Amino acid sequence: MTHDVFNQAPPLTGHDVSADDALLAGMARENAGWATGELHRLGRLAGSAQALEWGRLANEHPPVLRTHDRYGRRIDEVEFHPAWHELMTVAVENGLHATPWASARPGAHVARAAKFYVWSQVEAGHGCPISMTYASVAALRHSSVLAAEWEPALASRSYDFGLRPPLGKRGVLAGMGMTEKQGGSDVRATTTRAEPLSDGSYALTGHKWFNSAPMCDVFLVLAQAPGGLSCFLLPRVLPDGTRNAMRLMRLKDKLGNRSNASAEVEYHGAVAWLVGEEGRGLRTILEMVNMTRLDCVIGSAAGMRYGVTQAVHHATHRSAFGRKLIDQPLMRNVLADLALESEAATTLMTRLAGATDRTIAGDRAESALRRTALAVGKYWVCKRGPVHAAEALECLGGNGYVEESQMPRLFRESPLNGIWEGSGSVAALDVLRALGREPEALEAFFAEVSLAAGADRNLDDAADRLRKSLGDLTDVEARARRIAEDMALVLQASLLVRLAPPAVADAFCASRLAGEAGRAFGTLPPRLDLDALVERAVI
Repeated sequence: MTHDVFNQAPPLTGHDVSADDALLAGMARENAGWATGELHRLGRLAGSAQALEWGRLANEHPPVLRTHDRYGRRIDEVEFHPAWHELMTVAVENGLHATPWASARPGAHVARAAKFYVWSQVEAGHGCPISMTYASVAALRHSSVLAAEWEPALASRSYDFGLRPPLGKRGVLAGMGMTEKQGGSDVRATTTRAEPLSDGSYALTGHKWFNSAPMCDVFLVLAQAPGGLSCFLLPRVLPDGTRNAMRLMRLKDKLGNRSNASAEVEYHGAVAWLVGEEGRGLRTILEMVNMTRLDCVIGSAAGMRYGVTQAVHHATHRSAFGRKLIDQPLMRNVLADLALESEAATTLMTRLAGATDRTIAGDRAESALRRTALAVGKYWVCKRGPVHAAEALECLGGNGYVEESQMPRLFRESPLNGIWEGSGSVAALDVLRALGREPEALEAFFAEVSLAAGADRNLDDAADRLRKSLGDLTDVEARARRIAEDMALVLQASLLVRLAPPAVADAFCASRLAGEAGRAFGTLPPRLDLDALVERAVI
Protein backbone atom coordinates (compact mmCIF):
# COMPACT_ATOMS: atom_id res chain seq x y z
CA MET A 1 0.00 0.00 0.00
CA THR A 2 2.94 2.37 0.53
CA HIS A 3 3.57 2.32 -3.21
CA ASP A 4 0.14 3.38 -4.44
CA VAL A 5 0.47 6.49 -6.59
CA PHE A 6 -2.31 9.06 -6.45
CA ASN A 7 -2.82 12.81 -6.79
CA GLN A 8 -0.33 12.98 -9.64
CA ALA A 9 -1.08 14.40 -13.08
CA PRO A 10 -1.13 11.80 -15.86
CA PRO A 11 1.37 12.18 -18.71
CA LEU A 12 0.37 14.90 -21.14
CA THR A 13 0.39 12.90 -24.38
CA GLY A 14 -2.03 12.13 -27.18
CA HIS A 15 -3.04 15.75 -27.69
CA ASP A 16 -2.75 18.21 -30.56
CA VAL A 17 -0.06 20.79 -29.77
CA SER A 18 -1.43 23.04 -32.51
CA ALA A 19 -4.80 23.36 -30.72
CA ASP A 20 -3.82 26.89 -29.81
CA ASP A 21 -6.45 29.58 -30.38
CA ALA A 22 -3.98 32.45 -30.69
CA LEU A 23 -1.81 30.55 -33.15
CA LEU A 24 -4.68 29.39 -35.37
CA ALA A 25 -6.25 32.85 -35.43
CA GLY A 26 -2.91 34.35 -36.37
CA MET A 27 -2.47 31.91 -39.24
CA ALA A 28 -5.90 32.77 -40.60
CA ARG A 29 -5.22 36.52 -40.40
CA GLU A 30 -1.81 36.26 -42.03
CA ASN A 31 -2.91 34.34 -45.14
CA ALA A 32 -1.75 30.91 -43.95
CA GLY A 33 -5.11 29.30 -43.23
CA TRP A 34 -4.48 26.94 -46.14
CA ALA A 35 -1.82 25.18 -44.02
CA THR A 36 -4.11 24.44 -41.04
CA GLY A 37 -4.54 20.79 -41.95
CA GLU A 38 -0.79 20.27 -42.23
CA LEU A 39 -0.30 22.06 -38.90
CA HIS A 40 -2.79 19.83 -37.10
CA ARG A 41 -1.10 16.70 -38.43
CA LEU A 42 2.22 17.96 -37.14
CA GLY A 43 0.57 19.03 -33.87
CA ARG A 44 -0.80 15.55 -33.24
CA LEU A 45 2.64 14.06 -33.85
CA ALA A 46 4.19 16.68 -31.54
CA GLY A 47 1.79 15.61 -28.78
CA SER A 48 2.52 11.91 -29.17
CA ALA A 49 4.47 9.82 -26.68
CA GLN A 50 6.86 8.84 -29.49
CA ALA A 51 7.84 12.42 -30.29
CA LEU A 52 8.32 13.29 -26.62
CA GLU A 53 10.58 10.26 -26.26
CA TRP A 54 12.68 11.44 -29.19
CA GLY A 55 13.11 14.77 -27.42
CA ARG A 56 14.15 13.11 -24.18
CA LEU A 57 16.65 10.78 -25.81
CA ALA A 58 18.20 13.51 -27.96
CA ASN A 59 18.96 15.50 -24.80
CA GLU A 60 20.07 12.61 -22.62
CA HIS A 61 22.48 11.48 -25.34
CA PRO A 62 24.08 14.71 -26.61
CA PRO A 63 26.31 14.83 -29.70
CA VAL A 64 29.86 13.54 -29.58
CA LEU A 65 32.81 14.90 -31.56
CA ARG A 66 34.97 12.38 -33.44
CA THR A 67 38.07 14.24 -34.60
CA HIS A 68 39.94 11.19 -35.99
CA ASP A 69 39.09 7.73 -37.21
CA ARG A 70 40.64 4.55 -35.80
CA TYR A 71 43.64 4.89 -38.11
CA GLY A 72 44.48 8.44 -37.08
CA ARG A 73 42.97 10.18 -40.09
CA ARG A 74 41.30 13.50 -39.43
CA ILE A 75 37.52 13.24 -39.94
CA ASP A 76 35.94 16.02 -37.81
CA GLU A 77 32.54 14.38 -37.57
CA VAL A 78 29.76 14.83 -35.04
CA GLU A 79 27.86 11.74 -33.94
CA PHE A 80 24.20 11.98 -32.89
CA HIS A 81 21.71 9.69 -31.22
CA PRO A 82 19.10 8.25 -33.65
CA ALA A 83 16.40 10.30 -31.88
CA TRP A 84 18.05 13.49 -33.17
CA HIS A 85 17.74 12.25 -36.73
CA GLU A 86 14.06 11.44 -36.18
CA LEU A 87 13.42 14.99 -35.01
CA MET A 88 15.35 16.43 -37.94
CA THR A 89 13.56 14.22 -40.44
CA VAL A 90 10.15 15.43 -39.29
CA ALA A 91 11.30 19.06 -39.34
CA VAL A 92 12.71 18.88 -42.86
CA GLU A 93 9.89 16.82 -44.32
CA ASN A 94 7.40 19.36 -42.97
CA GLY A 95 9.30 22.28 -44.50
CA LEU A 96 10.41 23.99 -41.30
CA HIS A 97 13.68 24.94 -42.97
CA ALA A 98 14.11 26.73 -46.31
CA THR A 99 11.08 25.36 -48.14
CA PRO A 100 9.05 28.64 -47.97
CA TRP A 101 11.64 30.34 -50.16
CA ALA A 102 10.69 28.01 -52.99
CA SER A 103 7.01 29.00 -52.77
CA ALA A 104 5.33 32.16 -54.04
CA ARG A 105 2.16 31.31 -52.12
CA PRO A 106 1.04 34.10 -49.74
CA GLY A 107 1.50 33.05 -46.14
CA ALA A 108 4.25 30.50 -46.85
CA HIS A 109 6.58 31.98 -44.22
CA VAL A 110 3.72 32.26 -41.73
CA ALA A 111 2.83 28.62 -42.22
CA ARG A 112 6.44 27.70 -41.68
CA ALA A 113 6.58 29.84 -38.52
CA ALA A 114 3.51 28.10 -37.10
CA LYS A 115 5.02 24.69 -37.74
CA PHE A 116 8.33 25.75 -36.21
CA TYR A 117 6.42 26.96 -33.13
CA VAL A 118 4.58 23.65 -32.76
CA TRP A 119 7.48 21.29 -33.42
CA SER A 120 9.86 23.33 -31.21
CA GLN A 121 7.70 22.38 -28.25
CA VAL A 122 8.85 18.79 -28.66
CA GLU A 123 12.54 19.64 -28.50
CA ALA A 124 14.11 23.05 -29.07
CA GLY A 125 17.75 22.18 -29.78
CA HIS A 126 17.32 20.73 -33.25
CA GLY A 127 15.68 23.99 -34.31
CA CYS A 128 19.13 25.59 -34.57
CA PRO A 129 20.26 24.02 -37.89
CA ILE A 130 16.68 24.23 -39.15
CA SER A 131 16.56 27.97 -38.40
CA MET A 132 19.95 28.71 -39.94
CA THR A 133 19.12 26.79 -43.10
CA TYR A 134 15.96 28.90 -43.38
CA ALA A 135 17.85 32.12 -42.80
CA SER A 136 20.80 31.31 -45.08
CA VAL A 137 18.76 31.82 -48.24
CA ALA A 138 18.20 35.51 -47.45
CA ALA A 139 21.96 36.06 -47.40
CA LEU A 140 22.72 33.84 -50.38
CA ARG A 141 20.43 35.91 -52.56
CA HIS A 142 23.12 38.58 -52.52
CA SER A 143 24.87 36.29 -55.03
CA SER A 144 22.54 35.18 -57.82
CA VAL A 145 24.94 32.47 -58.98
CA LEU A 146 25.33 30.89 -55.54
CA ALA A 147 21.61 31.21 -54.84
CA ALA A 148 20.70 29.42 -58.05
CA GLU A 149 23.19 26.67 -57.24
CA TRP A 150 22.30 26.12 -53.60
CA GLU A 151 18.65 27.06 -53.03
CA PRO A 152 17.15 23.87 -54.49
CA ALA A 153 19.27 21.71 -52.16
CA LEU A 154 18.58 23.93 -49.14
CA ALA A 155 14.82 23.91 -49.80
CA SER A 156 14.61 20.16 -50.38
CA ARG A 157 12.32 18.22 -48.03
CA SER A 158 14.82 15.36 -47.79
CA TYR A 159 16.98 15.04 -44.68
CA ASP A 160 20.26 13.51 -45.86
CA PHE A 161 22.76 13.43 -42.99
CA GLY A 162 26.46 12.79 -43.57
CA LEU A 163 29.55 14.41 -45.04
CA ARG A 164 29.51 14.02 -48.82
CA PRO A 165 29.76 16.49 -51.72
CA PRO A 166 26.76 18.63 -50.80
CA LEU A 167 25.29 19.35 -54.19
CA GLY A 168 25.11 15.60 -54.82
CA LYS A 169 22.96 15.03 -51.74
CA ARG A 170 19.16 14.87 -51.63
CA GLY A 171 19.12 17.87 -49.29
CA VAL A 172 21.58 20.05 -47.40
CA LEU A 173 21.60 22.11 -44.20
CA ALA A 174 23.40 25.37 -43.44
CA GLY A 175 25.19 26.71 -40.35
CA MET A 176 26.94 29.92 -39.43
CA GLY A 177 30.38 31.05 -38.26
CA MET A 178 30.50 34.63 -37.01
CA THR A 179 31.71 34.90 -33.42
CA GLU A 180 35.41 35.02 -32.52
CA LYS A 181 37.12 35.04 -29.13
CA GLN A 182 38.17 38.65 -29.37
CA GLY A 183 34.94 39.92 -30.91
CA GLY A 184 31.74 38.50 -29.47
CA SER A 185 28.85 40.52 -30.88
CA ASP A 186 31.34 43.02 -32.33
CA VAL A 187 31.83 41.10 -35.56
CA ARG A 188 33.79 43.98 -37.08
CA ALA A 189 36.63 42.76 -34.85
CA THR A 190 36.83 39.55 -36.92
CA THR A 191 40.41 38.47 -37.57
CA THR A 192 39.76 35.44 -39.78
CA ARG A 193 41.50 36.17 -43.10
CA ALA A 194 40.24 35.48 -46.61
CA GLU A 195 42.86 35.36 -49.38
CA PRO A 196 41.69 35.42 -53.03
CA LEU A 197 42.65 32.40 -55.14
CA SER A 198 43.14 32.32 -58.88
CA ASP A 199 39.92 30.40 -59.57
CA GLY A 200 37.72 33.04 -57.89
CA SER A 201 37.42 31.24 -54.57
CA TYR A 202 39.09 32.30 -51.31
CA ALA A 203 41.24 30.57 -48.71
CA LEU A 204 40.06 31.24 -45.13
CA THR A 205 42.37 31.06 -42.14
CA GLY A 206 41.24 31.80 -38.60
CA HIS A 207 39.50 30.67 -35.44
CA LYS A 208 35.76 30.86 -34.69
CA TRP A 209 34.74 30.75 -31.03
CA PHE A 210 31.19 29.65 -31.87
CA ASN A 211 30.31 27.75 -35.00
CA SER A 212 26.62 26.94 -34.96
CA ALA A 213 25.72 23.39 -35.96
CA PRO A 214 29.10 22.14 -37.26
CA MET A 215 27.52 18.96 -38.66
CA CYS A 216 25.85 20.99 -41.43
CA ASP A 217 26.89 20.80 -45.06
CA VAL A 218 27.67 24.44 -45.67
CA PHE A 219 28.27 27.61 -43.63
CA LEU A 220 28.04 31.34 -43.99
CA VAL A 221 31.21 32.78 -42.50
CA LEU A 222 32.57 36.28 -41.91
CA ALA A 223 36.22 36.97 -42.74
CA GLN A 224 38.47 39.91 -43.61
CA ALA A 225 39.11 40.03 -47.37
CA PRO A 226 41.36 42.59 -49.06
CA GLY A 227 38.29 44.80 -49.50
CA GLY A 228 37.19 44.53 -45.86
CA LEU A 229 34.82 42.37 -43.82
CA SER A 230 33.06 40.00 -46.20
CA CYS A 231 30.63 37.08 -46.18
CA PHE A 232 31.59 33.67 -47.55
CA LEU A 233 29.97 30.34 -48.33
CA LEU A 234 32.12 27.53 -46.94
CA PRO A 235 31.22 23.86 -47.58
CA ARG A 236 32.37 21.04 -45.31
CA VAL A 237 33.13 18.81 -48.32
CA LEU A 238 34.51 20.17 -51.57
CA PRO A 239 33.07 19.26 -54.99
CA ASP A 240 35.83 16.68 -55.58
CA GLY A 241 34.86 14.83 -52.38
CA THR A 242 37.79 15.96 -50.23
CA ARG A 243 37.18 17.40 -46.76
CA ASN A 244 37.54 21.14 -46.55
CA ALA A 245 40.18 22.44 -44.11
CA MET A 246 37.68 23.20 -41.34
CA ARG A 247 38.87 21.62 -38.09
CA LEU A 248 36.47 21.03 -35.20
CA MET A 249 38.46 21.75 -32.06
CA ARG A 250 35.80 20.93 -29.46
CA LEU A 251 32.05 20.99 -28.86
CA LYS A 252 30.78 23.57 -26.39
CA ASP A 253 29.45 22.28 -23.06
CA LYS A 254 26.35 24.49 -22.88
CA LEU A 255 23.77 25.34 -20.24
CA GLY A 256 20.94 24.19 -22.49
CA ASN A 257 20.41 23.36 -26.16
CA ARG A 258 22.29 20.18 -25.34
CA SER A 259 20.90 18.03 -28.14
CA ASN A 260 22.47 20.39 -30.66
CA ALA A 261 26.18 20.70 -31.41
CA SER A 262 28.00 24.04 -31.23
CA ALA A 263 31.71 23.98 -31.95
CA GLU A 264 34.93 25.89 -31.76
CA VAL A 265 36.59 25.63 -35.17
CA GLU A 266 39.75 26.56 -37.00
CA TYR A 267 40.11 27.19 -40.73
CA HIS A 268 43.46 26.25 -42.26
CA GLY A 269 43.14 27.64 -45.76
CA ALA A 270 39.55 26.42 -46.05
CA VAL A 271 38.06 27.03 -49.50
CA ALA A 272 35.07 29.39 -49.61
CA TRP A 273 33.15 31.52 -52.11
CA LEU A 274 32.29 35.20 -51.74
CA VAL A 275 28.64 36.05 -51.08
CA GLY A 276 27.81 39.58 -52.18
CA GLU A 277 30.60 42.14 -52.43
CA GLU A 278 33.89 42.44 -50.58
CA GLY A 279 33.60 44.79 -47.68
CA ARG A 280 29.81 44.35 -47.48
CA GLY A 281 29.86 41.23 -45.33
CA LEU A 282 28.05 42.68 -42.35
CA ARG A 283 25.15 43.92 -44.44
CA THR A 284 24.99 40.59 -46.24
CA ILE A 285 24.97 38.41 -43.13
CA LEU A 286 22.46 40.71 -41.42
CA GLU A 287 19.90 39.39 -43.88
CA MET A 288 20.47 35.99 -42.28
CA VAL A 289 20.50 37.45 -38.77
CA ASN A 290 17.11 39.11 -39.25
CA MET A 291 15.56 35.80 -40.24
CA THR A 292 17.08 33.98 -37.29
CA ARG A 293 15.91 36.77 -34.99
CA LEU A 294 12.39 35.96 -36.13
CA ASP A 295 13.02 32.37 -35.09
CA CYS A 296 14.28 33.58 -31.70
CA VAL A 297 10.87 35.17 -31.16
CA ILE A 298 9.09 32.05 -32.41
CA GLY A 299 11.21 29.78 -30.22
CA SER A 300 10.64 31.85 -27.09
CA ALA A 301 6.90 32.04 -27.78
CA ALA A 302 6.88 28.26 -28.25
CA GLY A 303 8.66 27.78 -24.92
CA MET A 304 6.07 29.95 -23.17
CA ARG A 305 3.23 27.98 -24.71
CA TYR A 306 4.83 24.70 -23.65
CA GLY A 307 5.36 25.99 -20.10
CA VAL A 308 1.82 27.24 -19.59
CA THR A 309 0.37 24.07 -21.13
CA GLN A 310 2.31 21.92 -18.68
CA ALA A 311 1.38 24.16 -15.74
CA VAL A 312 -2.34 24.13 -16.56
CA HIS A 313 -2.31 20.37 -17.10
CA HIS A 314 -0.64 19.78 -13.73
CA ALA A 315 -2.99 22.15 -11.91
CA THR A 316 -6.02 20.51 -13.52
CA HIS A 317 -5.16 17.11 -12.09
CA ARG A 318 -3.47 17.83 -8.78
CA SER A 319 -5.31 18.59 -5.52
CA ALA A 320 -4.19 20.41 -2.39
CA PHE A 321 -6.09 21.54 0.68
CA GLY A 322 -9.29 19.91 -0.54
CA ARG A 323 -9.46 21.44 -4.03
CA LYS A 324 -7.89 21.07 -7.43
CA LEU A 325 -5.02 23.52 -7.84
CA ILE A 326 -6.67 25.07 -10.86
CA ASP A 327 -9.73 25.96 -8.77
CA GLN A 328 -7.73 27.84 -6.15
CA PRO A 329 -7.85 31.62 -6.74
CA LEU A 330 -4.15 32.36 -6.34
CA MET A 331 -3.01 29.52 -8.60
CA ARG A 332 -5.64 30.52 -11.13
CA ASN A 333 -4.20 34.04 -11.10
CA VAL A 334 -0.72 32.67 -11.81
CA LEU A 335 -1.97 30.46 -14.64
CA ALA A 336 -3.98 33.31 -16.15
CA ASP A 337 -0.95 35.60 -16.07
CA LEU A 338 1.26 32.97 -17.70
CA ALA A 339 -1.38 32.37 -20.36
CA LEU A 340 -1.66 36.11 -20.99
CA GLU A 341 2.09 36.47 -21.55
CA SER A 342 2.09 33.44 -23.83
CA GLU A 343 -0.77 34.72 -25.97
CA ALA A 344 0.83 38.15 -26.33
CA ALA A 345 4.06 36.52 -27.53
CA THR A 346 2.25 34.24 -29.98
CA THR A 347 0.17 37.08 -31.42
CA LEU A 348 3.27 39.21 -31.96
CA MET A 349 5.09 36.26 -33.47
CA THR A 350 2.42 35.64 -36.11
CA ARG A 351 2.31 39.36 -36.94
CA LEU A 352 6.08 39.43 -37.43
CA ALA A 353 5.91 36.32 -39.62
CA GLY A 354 3.23 38.01 -41.71
CA ALA A 355 5.37 41.12 -42.05
CA THR A 356 8.23 38.90 -43.19
CA ASP A 357 6.07 37.32 -45.88
CA ARG A 358 4.98 40.70 -47.20
CA THR A 359 8.50 42.16 -46.97
CA ILE A 360 9.83 39.35 -49.15
CA ALA A 361 7.00 40.06 -51.59
CA GLY A 362 8.17 43.67 -51.85
CA ASP A 363 5.82 45.53 -49.49
CA ARG A 364 7.84 48.59 -48.39
CA ALA A 365 5.50 49.59 -45.56
CA GLU A 366 5.68 46.12 -44.03
CA SER A 367 9.44 46.15 -44.46
CA ALA A 368 9.66 49.40 -42.50
CA LEU A 369 7.46 48.02 -39.72
CA ARG A 370 9.46 44.82 -39.56
CA ARG A 371 12.69 46.77 -39.16
CA THR A 372 11.70 48.01 -35.70
CA ALA A 373 9.07 45.47 -34.67
CA LEU A 374 11.39 42.52 -35.16
CA ALA A 375 14.11 44.11 -33.03
CA VAL A 376 11.77 45.05 -30.18
CA GLY A 377 10.07 41.67 -30.37
CA LYS A 378 13.37 39.85 -30.26
CA TYR A 379 14.42 41.91 -27.26
CA TRP A 380 11.26 41.61 -25.18
CA VAL A 381 9.81 38.19 -25.94
CA CYS A 382 13.21 36.56 -25.46
CA LYS A 383 13.71 38.50 -22.22
CA ARG A 384 10.37 37.25 -20.89
CA GLY A 385 11.13 33.63 -21.72
CA PRO A 386 13.31 32.75 -18.69
CA VAL A 387 11.03 34.34 -16.06
CA HIS A 388 8.03 32.68 -17.67
CA ALA A 389 9.76 29.29 -17.66
CA ALA A 390 10.72 29.69 -14.00
CA GLU A 391 7.15 30.49 -12.97
CA ALA A 392 5.68 27.66 -15.05
CA LEU A 393 8.17 25.25 -13.47
CA GLU A 394 7.19 26.46 -10.01
CA CYS A 395 3.55 25.63 -10.73
CA LEU A 396 4.58 21.96 -10.69
CA GLY A 397 6.35 22.40 -7.36
CA GLY A 398 9.05 19.85 -6.61
CA ASN A 399 7.86 17.75 -9.54
CA GLY A 400 8.83 20.58 -11.86
CA TYR A 401 12.36 20.64 -10.49
CA VAL A 402 12.85 16.98 -11.40
CA GLU A 403 14.40 16.26 -14.78
CA GLU A 404 11.73 13.76 -15.81
CA SER A 405 9.12 16.52 -15.92
CA GLN A 406 11.07 18.16 -18.81
CA MET A 407 10.59 21.53 -17.12
CA PRO A 408 14.29 21.83 -16.19
CA ARG A 409 15.09 21.37 -19.88
CA LEU A 410 12.69 24.20 -20.73
CA PHE A 411 14.29 26.41 -18.09
CA ARG A 412 17.85 25.73 -19.29
CA GLU A 413 16.84 26.43 -22.86
CA SER A 414 15.00 29.67 -22.08
CA PRO A 415 17.98 32.13 -21.95
CA LEU A 416 19.37 31.04 -25.33
CA ASN A 417 17.19 33.11 -27.63
CA GLY A 418 18.00 36.25 -25.63
CA ILE A 419 21.70 35.68 -26.34
CA TRP A 420 21.63 34.26 -29.86
CA GLU A 421 21.84 36.79 -32.71
CA GLY A 422 22.59 39.70 -30.40
CA SER A 423 22.08 39.83 -26.65
CA GLY A 424 19.55 42.16 -25.05
CA SER A 425 21.68 45.29 -25.23
CA VAL A 426 22.63 44.62 -28.85
CA ALA A 427 18.96 44.24 -29.81
CA ALA A 428 17.96 47.36 -27.88
CA LEU A 429 20.70 49.43 -29.51
CA ASP A 430 19.63 48.08 -32.88
CA VAL A 431 16.20 49.57 -32.20
CA LEU A 432 17.81 52.99 -31.70
CA ARG A 433 19.90 52.50 -34.82
CA ALA A 434 16.81 51.76 -36.88
CA LEU A 435 14.94 54.75 -35.49
CA GLY A 436 17.88 57.06 -36.20
CA ARG A 437 18.68 55.90 -39.70
CA GLU A 438 15.23 55.05 -41.03
CA PRO A 439 12.54 57.56 -40.00
CA GLU A 440 9.99 55.57 -42.00
CA ALA A 441 10.48 52.67 -39.57
CA LEU A 442 9.21 54.75 -36.65
CA GLU A 443 6.32 56.04 -38.77
CA ALA A 444 5.38 52.47 -39.69
CA PHE A 445 5.53 51.40 -36.04
CA PHE A 446 3.12 54.09 -34.87
CA ALA A 447 0.90 53.55 -37.90
CA GLU A 448 0.49 49.95 -36.73
CA VAL A 449 -0.17 51.00 -33.14
CA SER A 450 -2.66 53.66 -34.23
CA LEU A 451 -4.92 50.99 -35.73
CA ALA A 452 -6.06 50.36 -32.15
CA ALA A 453 -6.34 54.03 -31.18
CA GLY A 454 -9.35 54.92 -29.06
CA ALA A 455 -10.16 51.35 -28.09
CA ASP A 456 -8.40 51.32 -24.71
CA ARG A 457 -7.45 54.35 -22.64
CA ASN A 458 -4.45 52.60 -21.09
CA LEU A 459 -3.07 51.85 -24.54
CA ASP A 460 -3.64 55.41 -25.74
CA ASP A 461 -1.85 56.80 -22.67
CA ALA A 462 1.06 54.39 -23.08
CA ALA A 463 1.43 55.25 -26.76
CA ASP A 464 1.50 58.97 -25.88
CA ARG A 465 4.18 58.39 -23.23
CA LEU A 466 6.21 56.41 -25.74
CA ARG A 467 6.07 59.20 -28.33
CA LYS A 468 7.32 61.68 -25.74
CA SER A 469 10.09 59.33 -24.66
CA LEU A 470 11.28 58.88 -28.24
CA GLY A 471 11.23 62.64 -28.75
CA ASP A 472 13.71 63.14 -25.91
CA LEU A 473 17.27 62.21 -26.90
CA THR A 474 18.73 62.83 -23.43
CA ASP A 475 20.72 59.75 -22.36
CA VAL A 476 18.93 57.84 -25.09
CA GLU A 477 21.55 55.08 -25.32
CA ALA A 478 21.39 54.42 -21.58
CA ARG A 479 17.60 54.19 -21.92
CA ALA A 480 17.69 51.84 -24.90
CA ARG A 481 16.40 48.81 -23.02
CA ARG A 482 13.49 50.74 -21.52
CA ILE A 483 12.62 52.14 -24.94
CA ALA A 484 12.64 48.67 -26.51
CA GLU A 485 10.52 47.30 -23.66
CA ASP A 486 7.95 50.09 -23.92
CA MET A 487 7.74 49.70 -27.70
CA ALA A 488 7.21 45.97 -27.38
CA LEU A 489 4.47 46.33 -24.78
CA VAL A 490 2.64 49.01 -26.74
CA LEU A 491 2.87 46.94 -29.92
CA GLN A 492 1.67 43.76 -28.19
CA ALA A 493 -1.18 45.67 -26.55
CA SER A 494 -2.28 47.21 -29.83
CA LEU A 495 -2.38 43.79 -31.49
CA LEU A 496 -4.35 42.22 -28.65
CA VAL A 497 -6.84 45.11 -28.52
CA ARG A 498 -7.54 44.62 -32.22
CA LEU A 499 -7.25 40.87 -32.57
CA ALA A 500 -7.76 39.03 -29.27
CA PRO A 501 -10.89 38.48 -27.16
CA PRO A 502 -11.72 41.43 -24.88
CA ALA A 503 -10.75 39.51 -21.74
CA VAL A 504 -7.22 39.06 -23.08
CA ALA A 505 -6.80 42.65 -24.27
CA ASP A 506 -8.25 44.16 -21.10
CA ALA A 507 -6.00 42.07 -18.87
CA PHE A 508 -2.88 42.91 -20.87
CA CYS A 509 -3.50 46.66 -20.97
CA ALA A 510 -4.44 46.84 -17.29
CA SER A 511 -1.49 44.78 -16.07
CA ARG A 512 1.31 45.62 -18.52
CA LEU A 513 0.48 49.24 -19.33
CA ALA A 514 -1.53 50.67 -16.43
CA GLY A 515 0.46 49.06 -13.63
CA GLU A 516 -2.49 47.27 -12.04
CA ALA A 517 -0.37 44.15 -11.55
CA GLY A 518 2.83 43.57 -9.62
CA ARG A 519 6.21 42.56 -10.94
CA ALA A 520 5.77 38.80 -10.48
CA PHE A 521 3.38 36.55 -12.37
CA GLY A 522 0.14 35.89 -10.50
CA THR A 523 -0.55 39.49 -9.49
CA LEU A 524 -3.36 40.30 -11.91
CA PRO A 525 -6.21 42.36 -10.42
CA PRO A 526 -9.08 39.99 -9.48
CA ARG A 527 -11.62 42.15 -11.34
CA LEU A 528 -10.33 40.73 -14.64
CA ASP A 529 -11.85 37.68 -16.34
CA LEU A 530 -9.15 35.22 -15.26
CA ASP A 531 -11.30 32.20 -16.13
CA ALA A 532 -11.34 33.22 -19.80
CA LEU A 533 -7.56 33.55 -19.85
CA VAL A 534 -6.99 30.12 -18.32
CA GLU A 535 -9.57 28.47 -20.56
CA ARG A 536 -7.68 29.59 -23.68
CA ALA A 537 -4.57 27.77 -22.42
CA VAL A 538 -6.27 24.41 -21.89
CA ILE A 539 -5.35 21.71 -24.41
